[in-house]
Amino acid sequence: MIAEVLVLVALPVLLAVAAGWDLASFTIPNFLPIALLAAFALFAPVAHLPLSAIGLHLLAGFLGLFIGVTLFALGYIGGGDAKLFAAVLLWLGFKDILSYTLVASIAGGLLTLGLLLLRQWPLPSALSRRAWIAKLHDARSGVPYGVALAAGAFALLPQTEIFRLAAAA
Repeated sequence: MIAEVLVLVALPVLLAVAAGWDLASFTIPNFLPIALLAAFALFAPVAHLPLSAIGLHLLAGFLGLFIGVTLFALGYIGGGDAKLFAAVLLWLGFKDILSYTLVASIAGGLLTLGLLLLRQWPLPSALSRRAWIAKLHDARSGVPYGVALAAGAFALLPQTEIFRLAAAA
């Protein structure tokens, strides 16, 4: 039951908060990836993950952090996005890493194209009074990639190993 709550409630809520926070402020506060890490630390024992599986999930998270930090250093994503990517990969592990990366990348591409198109049109005055919408519409602003990272996780969650493990725990 606890494993199900962590996968079906805690994980989606934390991802939704990260996406919303990124959308509104172009930042993902450190407490969100830390909370995802803590939730996984609770999930692993209640889902009866063997130590070898926990090690592989940790390795996937570290790989995600390496990739994320590299993309951050190259200026492609923000630091919060890098940490969120690593936290999601910690949860998903190696079995779902490729499909998640592909789906999150497609979501990021669609988000970027959508923002580029919307930024071509003038922002209605009623919306321009909202600072976060004005910033989102500003062509000099980046892309809140945490939205794509969360969307990728939401899209894949029902097919993931952790979903099956939570149901079996």
